[in-house]
Amino acid sequence: MNFCMRVASVVLLFSAGHQSVLASSLATSNATVPALASGAPASTAVAAAPVVTVPTSASEVLTNETILKLLGVGLSNEAIIAKIHSSKTAFNLGTDQLIELKKAGVPSPVIAAMIEPQAGAASAAPQFSTDSPMPNVAHFPGVYLMGPPGPDQKMKRIVATASNQAKVGNIWGYALTMGIASMTVKVTIPGAHARVQAGAGKPVFYFYFDESMPLALQSGQSTVWSSGNGNLVTSPSELSLVRFDQEKDRREAKIGSVNIGGAKTGVMDKDRIPFDAEMIAPGIFKVTVNADLTPGEFGFIQATGAGSMAGNGAGSARVFDFSIPTY
Repeated sequence: MNFCMRVASVVLLFSAGHQSVLASSLATSNATVPALASGAPASTAVAAAPVVTVPTSASEVLTNETILKLLGVGLSNEAIIAKIHSSKTAFNLGTDQLIELKKAGVPSPVIAAMIEPQAGAASAAPQFSTDSPMPNVAHFPGVYLMGPPGPDQKMKRIVATASNQAKVGNIWGYALTMGIASMTVKVTIPGAHARVQAGAGKPVFYFYFDESMPLALQSGQSTVWSSGNGNLVTSPSELSLVRFDQEKDRREAKIGSVNIGGAKTGVMDKDRIPFDAEMIAPGIFKVTVNADLTPGEFGFIQATGAGSMAGNGAGSARVFDFSIPTY
């Protein structure tokens, strides 16, 4: 009985205290906003903190008008295309709208990037291509030949060919002259012709190195750009463009010479075809040959070091070969 009376007392005390606190809270509330009760504007009643909406890139959606604005302030095609690929889009790309975009001065590469299906979020996994003509589209690492312009323009990937042997030339001249005449060393690749054909003139190539890939996908080990000595090729300047001599079942290119004065390794300057390399983005280079190429067999090869020549360097040389056929 005493226990029940104690419980009842505690409940009564808690209830009384709760009602007192509630009444105090209501009184404070009524005292704070009397103007609201009388119908006065809220701004004169309470000095509330302003609400600021901060736009975020995640909520941004690109439209036709957005592209026109970006072009209007002078952004480059590459920057606009990169923006398209990393943003959500809601383009109106009917036939009439495409005509209007072209009349407004939107370059064709930008329009093509607008037409390409988008992932819808920057965090989506990249989709690698082997033939997209858009340089900023993610491509698998390697060398690509840009196809002829037109509605069906594509890049063509050049699969690297490994040289299977090194060939020594003029060995008799070297021996008979006791080293005064030079003995040549040539890299040899199988087949009389390359699989990839380019048009005559100044073909355009795109080099995609490991740096162009997301960091999480860069292995640094099993890659087309592995040099074999623990390093990676990172620039077109580390390769040489040469013309190959055609034999019945192989192609050859001079990569060194030896005479009484010593040995010269790598592609000689007189045998190297000059080209310009322009960095489009980290790990992506546009390569243009300086002079028109005539029909024949060509290839980008890595220079061979002295130690490699004595060992297996020539046999492990990597060649990105292509042909310019005779029409």
